[in-house]
Amino acid sequence: MDLARLVESYLEHLQARKLAANSLRAYRRDLESVAGELAELTGTPVEGIAVDDLDPSVLRSAFARFAARRSAATVTRAWSTWNGFFGFGVIEGAVSGNPMQVVPKPRSAPATPKPLQGEETPERLLRQVAAGVRKARNPWPERDLAILATLLCTGVRSAELLELTVASRAGRAGDRRLHVQGKGGKSRSIPIEDSLDGLIQTYLRTRKQRFGNRLPGAEPLFVDHRGEKLQRGGLQYLVRRSLQAAGVSDRVQPGAMVHALRHTFATRLAEDGASAAEIAKLLGHSSMNSSQTYIDVTAREQRLSVKANRTLRVLGELG
Repeated sequence: MDLARLVESYLEHLQARKLAANSLRAYRRDLESVAGELAELTGTPVEGIAVDDLDPSVLRSAFARFAARRSAATVTRAWSTWNGFFGFGVIEGAVSGNPMQVVPKPRSAPATPKPLQGEETPERLLRQVAAGVRKARNPWPERDLAILATLLCTGVRSAELLELTVASRAGRAGDRRLHVQGKGGKSRSIPIEDSLDGLIQTYLRTRKQRFGNRLPGAEPLFVDHRGEKLQRGGLQYLVRRSLQAAGVSDRVQPGAMVHALRHTFATRLAEDGASAAEIAKLLGHSSMNSSQTYIDVTAREQRLSVKANRTLRVLGELG
């Protein structure tokens, strides 16, 4: 089978698993970018490259070219994409083995959580947004507040939040849950406290007032100012502008924005004594190692806080 056909078959396979649109685009981008390098190296169009002829040597060269102008994280993600692609090829009988095991990938430093800095920052953000500090042509503080509170109080990823429907919020009042479709098509259920549920209900009431529709279950839960499904760029803009309006944009660590709210949720779980298993279940982590990071970082921060105690300096003098 040629490379182009197997790539399309793999993407169809991923689509059948109901991955988020952003995830599918990332898979396609990784596959097509490295395939382009392979085409240049071999002097053959992607449609003319036989997948079973791709040996480790040419793949190593293609990844070296791909890596030359990209970050380690991007290269690692592309490596994982191609590893899954060849695994799919083996199952389909299109290739005899997976050559990616001998294609090196960058060593990634362990990711560290990047929650909002400052003990009262999340509460300040919510209070300020509720008070209408975010100035807009067509302000909708009830929606902004519901979105920010959902991110801070459930820890959902941005892609997961954008895929929520009206029916994702299920159960009776007092026992409400949010059904989330996570990475790899894995679903999980997150409890919603009454206070958060009340904010979402208020937002939905204002949505009906604005657009006058019935809100069937298949409708997206969160929409933009035109009543259409909220998109990734719109969500990022909403969070960024809300942080700026609340005067806390300087408390977001580099490389974090929407994800900082998820990290804040997880960090507070760890501070309140949740186990790695509990954090993994709520956040949809496939490995508990990711969840353990929040506990380890929290313990380290607590120890640093204790070390900063001025009384300890006196003890050192007395000793």
